[in-house]
Amino acid sequence: MTPDQVCRLAEEGEGLRREFKRQINDDKLVEAIVCLANGDGGILLLGVDDDGTIVGARHRHGGRTDPVRVAALVANRTSPPVAITVEVVKVDDLDVVAVDVPKGTGLVSTIGGLYLRRAMTVHGKPECVAMQPHEAMARAADLGARDLSANPLADAALGDLDGAELQRFRALAAAGGDRILGELSDEDLLRALGFQAVDGRLTLGAVLLFGRPATIRRFAPTHETAFQVIDDLKVRVNHITHRPLIASMLDLVAAVQPYNVEEEIQDGLFRIGLPTYAEVALRELVANALVHRSYTANGQVRVVIEDDVLSVSSQGSFPDGINTANMLTAPPQPRNPLIAEAFKRAGLVERTGRGINRAFRSQLAGGRPAPDYSRSTSGWVEARLRAGPADRELAAFVAHAERRNEPISLPTLQVLHEIRLERRLTTAEAAELLQVPAAQARSQLNALVERGYLEARGEGKGRTYHLAGSLYRSLGGGAAYVRTRGFDAIQQEQMILTFVREHGGIVRSHVADLCQLTPQQAAERLKQMRAKGLLVMTGGRRTARYQLPDQPLRE
Repeated sequence: MTPDQVCRLAEEGEGLRREFKRQINDDKLVEAIVCLANGDGGILLLGVDDDGTIVGARHRHGGRTDPVRVAALVANRTSPPVAITVEVVKVDDLDVVAVDVPKGTGLVSTIGGLYLRRAMTVHGKPECVAMQPHEAMARAADLGARDLSANPLADAALGDLDGAELQRFRALAAAGGDRILGELSDEDLLRALGFQAVDGRLTLGAVLLFGRPATIRRFAPTHETAFQVIDDLKVRVNHITHRPLIASMLDLVAAVQPYNVEEEIQDGLFRIGLPTYAEVALRELVANALVHRSYTANGQVRVVIEDDVLSVSSQGSFPDGINTANMLTAPPQPRNPLIAEAFKRAGLVERTGRGINRAFRSQLAGGRPAPDYSRSTSGWVEARLRAGPADRELAAFVAHAERRNEPISLPTLQVLHEIRLERRLTTAEAAELLQVPAAQARSQLNALVERGYLEARGEGKGRTYHLAGSLYRSLGGGAAYVRTRGFDAIQQEQMILTFVREHGGIVRSHVADLCQLTPQQAAERLKQMRAKGLLVMTGGRRTARYQLPDQPLRE
């Protein structure tokens, strides 16, 4: 780490992944490491005041600080050992000890058994606090080290479960899930689902899936669902229940239906219904909220309709390793694996764990915006479905392709939907949209060019993609294609020459605006015209101006 990097971190201030200490003894040093490791890891700077002032760290080993000895101290006094990286950085003749703390792969404590975590105070300042038992359990579940739904309950018995819910599960499994489960007795079904411990005790998962409301309030008091309709800040509907998970899912989906207005389009002889919220998306989002929520935290699984947005939210952050930038491509990481598996075996959700992908595809295929997770935080996950007029032309195009047995993939739908909104797409933008590396995004875009869906303009980093003319016509946008496709090379040259004759010269930014090109494409067009002898350049690269060859040169 360089002195400039240390100064920049100090200026940015403390946060959940940055901590500053003016002076610190060995015990407090180990505690600070444990605290960061039980979060997302981070940087500890010794010799920096809380306000970011660099004051210098004391020497820890005679006349110096030995990074190797500091790392060894921490490894010996943490459980499991935390492998930190330590550097001593000189900043204006002052020593700053920079400690890089990795994220723990499991729960980390001091060898004395102290568990700490990084948290924000009510005033928005970070601090290290003791980790409560339910927080430790939640952290273990987030890391995939523990399935809370497999926890045995001391006093729960078969009589605490609702026989109608067990029968409902069997009926669902027999109709569209794991049919073998439909033939099992209550006890055999619970064992098959992993909801009965080896000593015969029922687990938390059994109560959450099949418990009576009173049983759920007793053994799983954090479970609660709410359906709300809010109009102009007034709550028109507010229905709160403590029903088991499958019943809760079906209830919440059914509650939305009266508000799920459907548009109709006609594609030849076929009528296509375009609901405001795709049913597949709604079912998957509600199921995900129930299956993947943190049952160690108080709160509700909420489905709220407010103005033109339907939101589905649940307590707990994304499972470890999952975030809004990789949720479509990262391997599935269920927080409650046994519950997730039970929903799959009942046929309620996608069996490969790609329910979010199905939700995205069903929304886009119906001409609707994809789910928006931008309001999710470290405390909850929220998916938002926005209402509004459907993209009827795109929906008809997708339906027509599916009738030809040529289904359109989710990445293709994402690209088409985005270009319908923005007209053009770069490789970098496609990579972010599809959540894949740039090389893979480029390959997918070029495949769509070969398929006749897209056309490309420009070269290298300046290359952009837009809808092909034939697809624009299929989607009823011939005029838009002309505007997007722009002028070909001959027309661009004529426009540039006309501008130069009238104004005596032209610069690259004028060419970009005139011909609707990127700066790189404008530079390439001017380079080609110079090679043909149509223009000459004066000035340097940043001040370049282009004129006709027979004009007096202007510096």
